[in-house]
Amino acid sequence: MLIAHIEGCTRVCGKSQGYLGLPVRDETIIDKASGEVVNLMHTAWEPTPDEIEKIKNGAKIIVSVIGNNPQPIMLNVG
Repeated sequence: MLIAHIEGCTRVCGKSQGYLGLPVRDETIIDKASGEVVNLMHTAWEPTPDEIEKIKNGAKIIVSVIGNNPQPIMLNVG
């Protein structure tokens, strides 16, 4: 997957640490489980032509998160 620019980008994470830099659009929402106001970060990714073919052939999309306690995530198209 290739990092893509996201419309409404509010910050770029990781670039100062030597990574490519991940454009993020921040939004606040109310967590339905806790009722608390929390930050929601959106990023955009573009599959390579090879990945598109793999997806067409039934390959799964795998999410990898560094750490021991992953936060809830959502995946969307569009």
